Amino acid sequence: MIGLEDFVADNYSKIGNQVLPPGASLGNGLTPEAARDLGLLPGIAVAASLIDAHAGGLGVIGADVKGHGLVCEGQPVTSRLAVICGTSSCHMGISKDPIFVPGVWGPYFSAMVPGFWLNEGGQSVTGKLIDHMVEGHAAFPELQVKARARCQSVYAYLNSHLDLIKKAQPVGFLTVDLHVWPDFHGNRSPLADLTLKGMVTGLKLSQDLDDLAILYLATVQAIALGTRFIIEAMEAAGHSISTLFLCGGLSKNPLFVQMHADVTGMPVVLSQEVESVLVGAAILGACASGDFASVQEAMAKMSKVGKVVFPRLQDKKYYDKKYQVFLKLVEHQKEYLAIMNDN
Repeated sequence: MIGLEDFVADNYSKIGNQVLPPGASLGNGLTPEAARDLGLLPGIAVAASLIDAHAGGLGVIGADVKGHGLVCEGQPVTSRLAVICGTSSCHMGISKDPIFVPGVWGPYFSAMVPGFWLNEGGQSVTGKLIDHMVEGHAAFPELQVKARARCQSVYAYLNSHLDLIKKAQPVGFLTVDLHVWPDFHGNRSPLADLTLKGMVTGLKLSQDLDDLAILYLATVQAIALGTRFIIEAMEAAGHSISTLFLCGGLSKNPLFVQMHADVTGMPVVLSQEVESVLVGAAILGACASGDFASVQEAMAKMSKVGKVVFPRLQDKKYYDKKYQVFLKLVEHQKEYLAIMNDN
C-alpha cells in the first residue's frame, strides 16, 4: 500500500525471514574475527538480543518476590508492569493472549518474554521534562550553589527542601493548587497525539526556591498521573495490573518512586541491581549458553528485589482529585484548540 513492496519480495529476504525468540543461541557462537576484536574466546554463546527498554523490562519483571508482602506473589507474571524511566519512559505489560489497547503499542508476540504478548505504553518526555522545568526556573542558579555546598545533586537537595517546607502535611499535598499536564513533547500513550502541549496552572509572581521545589514536585506528580492514565487504558482493554516494577535513572529518585506508588495506589518494586537493562542482557546470554532452560527460569534466578515502596493509602482521596484535575487539563486544552480553529 505504501510502496515498500520490495520488502515482501523473495520471501522478505531484504529484512530477513528467520525470526528467533529472545535468548536463542545464534550460529556457532562468536566468530574468530569478532572474538579477536572483543578480546574474547571464539565460540562463546551469542543470544538473540533485545532493544534497551525491553531488556530492562526483562531484567525486572520476573523477579522472585517471595517474602515481601506483595499481592503479585500469588498472581501470574501478567499482573506486573515494568516501567523503564529515564529521559523518556516505557510501560511494559505482558499477556497470555493478544490484547489491543488504543494508544498503546503492540501486542507483539514474544517481543520481550518468550511465549507472552507485549504491550508497550510510553511517555515521550519524563526525565527530560523534570530537567527542563527545574533548569528553566529563575531560582535554579541558587539551587545549584546550595546543592554544591552540600555535595548533593540538585534533585536530592530539592527532595530535602520539600521535606522542610511541607511542615505537618504529607509532601504531595504541597501541590493542592498547582497542576501540570506533562505532554511538552506530545502524548505517546494513551492518546497518541503529537500535537498536545504542556500545561501549568496555578502560577504566582514569586520565583524563589520554595516555588521551584513545588513546581518540581508537581511535574513529578504529573508524570506519575500519566502512568496511571496508561494503566487505566491497559486495564480497560483487558490487562489486570497490581504491581509496578521500576528501573532506569528516575527510579533512583525516592520522590519519583513514592509518587508513582501514591498516585497509582500500587506498590513499586525496585531491583537490587540498578542497571536492569544489563541484567536483561545477561539473562539472554545465560539462556543462549544453556545455563538456564528458559528465559522465565533465568528471570526468577537472576532478578533480585532490592526494595519495595508501598503507597500511602491514606492519601488516596487527594490523588484521586489530582487525577480528576489532570484529565480536565487535557480536556480543556482540546476545547481551547477547537475555539481557536473555529471559523
